[in-house]
Amino acid sequence: MDSDEFKRGEFIEFVLPHLVLGSRGPLPKLPLRTIFNYILKLLYIGCQWEELPIEKDVHGQPEIHYTRIYRMFRFWETHRCFDAIFTASVWILHCTGLLDTRIVHGDGTTTAAKKGGDNIGFSGHKKMKGDKVVAFCDRNCNVIAPFVSAPGNRNESPLLREAALPQLTRIAQAIGLDLQGAIVSLDGAYDCRPNRKAIFNRGMIPNINENPRGRKTTKRGRKPLFDAQIFKERFDTIERVFAWEDKFKRLLLRFERMSNLHYAFKTLAYTLINLRHFCQR
Repeated sequence: MDSDEFKRGEFIEFVLPHLVLGSRGPLPKLPLRTIFNYILKLLYIGCQWEELPIEKDVHGQPEIHYTRIYRMFRFWETHRCFDAIFTASVWILHCTGLLDTRIVHGDGTTTAAKKGGDNIGFSGHKKMKGDKVVAFCDRNCNVIAPFVSAPGNRNESPLLREAALPQLTRIAQAIGLDLQGAIVSLDGAYDCRPNRKAIFNRGMIPNINENPRGRKTTKRGRKPLFDAQIFKERFDTIERVFAWEDKFKRLLLRFERMSNLHYAFKTLAYTLINLRHFCQR
């Protein structure tokens, strides 16, 4: 999406069916689309909640207080509405034939943390404190699996077989996506026998760049499957997705102390990346 808001028809089609309202109390005075678009605006411009630019009403007063928008954001995050919107975006891409899962590219990215909080660790390799996620996308730069998060000091390799691959297969089963025979392309950080076995056991083919691990000579034994041309696609797929993620300024630095709020913003950003096919201006 090139804009920081949904139009009425887009909101009704892609977002509204997955939002929930409280069972008690009065309904919001503003439409849900307006409140949701304020959340998108904050995601794009990256300001603090109290600095969020809010339109004026006929009396010259802000039409809504920023705390009301924050409460709705927390409410929707608690009820996993953003996860439902993301899953629906993948399902729509699958139904319209926009997914190309012959090759699935995966990689991890690290986000620096401005303050403290949960799920944060110091990365000695990148010399910063933050957290990391592992995500998968197809050949058309569509994010097809919800990311897996971990502190910045965790190794990404165990995350693949422990959480990332199970989530990939779970969402594929949920939307009816067949990944049998698909090629999973990863870099050398994930090069180990348990990861290759986990991919094979799910009916997919690993394409992982060999990690020499400081060896001076070639490793003996049978060479693992690896296609350099397939691996080269990562720079036009998963790396491009991470570059698109950086246009959401709220995600450049992690300001939230509670990781679930930061990951809600990240899920929303990946949803907008998927919906760019339908909401382009």
